[in-house]
Amino acid sequence: MKTKAVILLSGGLDSTTVLYYALSKGLDCYCIIFDYNQRHRKEINIAKKIATDAKAKFKVIKLDLNWNKTSLIGKNKKIPNHKTIKKGYIPTTYVPGRNTIFLSNALAYAETIKAKYIFLGINAVDYSSYPDCTPQYLKAMQQVFKALNNGIEIVAPIEHFSKKEIIQLGLKLNVPYKDTWSCYSGTKKPCGKCDSCKLRAKGFAEAGINDPALK
Repeated sequence: MKTKAVILLSGGLDSTTVLYYALSKGLDCYCIIFDYNQRHRKEINIAKKIATDAKAKFKVIKLDLNWNKTSLIGKNKKIPNHKTIKKGYIPTTYVPGRNTIFLSNALAYAETIKAKYIFLGINAVDYSSYPDCTPQYLKAMQQVFKALNNGIEIVAPIEHFSKKEIIQLGLKLNVPYKDTWSCYSGTKKPCGKCDSCKLRAKGFAEAGINDPALK
């Protein structure tokens, strides 16, 4: 019997790479896709497709985070468009407590299905301004899990990778980047202006290839 792993999957570049990394290790992957009243449902639908195409099981968990004052939830709030992305500045796209809430749900699910690992695409290199994407945060959460003595481990394989390195890893794993969605907007095509789009474009440029999602 394969070892079970819970994967936090958003349908973006990072989490999709992590899913394929976990699959490459021969793990039985159970994806969690969160519907937290985010700005658009496109990423939810894309995550479902990615999990289905990867032949991984998936579960959509509905959360109500409407009380958060963030531009990723409020459809009337403007998505920031920074000329440069500065470390240390927390943008309006930060959703307070999101990763902690996600990990708590993943923990409950992992215990239920007797999974050994929880994989997530936290990355603290290209964009470490979110308080819940830092090495300190991840280390603290790992200690919380350890204190529960349930044998479940948090795995963040791309924590210290640049976007270029993540993409290079994904190419080796045949990650379908053409199907992934990183843009903060739910438009037909990526806006190319938001912070997430800029970081993605930077990664593909440094990797020396064109972004297949833009074809």
